[in-house]
Amino acid sequence: MDLIQDSEIFVFKISPLIKLTLLSLYIALTVPLPFLSQVTHAPVSPVVLAVGLVFGAIALYAALTERVILTDQGIQVCYPSWVPDLFRKGWYLPWTEVKALKPRTTGQGGLVYYFVSNSGEGYLLPMRVVGFAKLVGIVTAKTGIDTTDVRPLSQPWMYIILLGCTLLLLLVDAWTISNVIAIS
Repeated sequence: MDLIQDSEIFVFKISPLIKLTLLSLYIALTVPLPFLSQVTHAPVSPVVLAVGLVFGAIALYAALTERVILTDQGIQVCYPSWVPDLFRKGWYLPWTEVKALKPRTTGQGGLVYYFVSNSGEGYLLPMRVVGFAKLVGIVTAKTGIDTTDVRPLSQPWMYIILLGCTLLLLLVDAWTISNVIAIS
């Protein structure tokens, strides 16, 4: 399998469908809260709540800026420089240190994979990137590990369904907010 030439660098980013779906879901779940806080006279000020929700949106967006970089030397998961290291730490694993790729079952019954290094440390294989099949092909070419059974954690149709439900929730949000404004 001759996918890489000596000097090529491959960069894989999180799927735009996944970014759109998760950001939309966050908005749908949180936008009505400051309005409802005001109408119910909750102990948390709507302004404080709104500021907190903006910070939460920034944190979610930062998490969704993850990039996977594959070179001749190794694999790296990193974030743009504006994302603080304290918030999200990346990692780097040279190909020569990759001992195995081990599956692990998630709490929801899905299957994720971890690179196991020669020292026994585990590194989560990023599975929500655009071009996942190509990424797996490069891993196979660089490590010699059989990846024929490695599949993405979730299929695009799952995110399309979630996005559809999120859009319906946004319609309910619009109705809720318009009623709150009418009451005020």
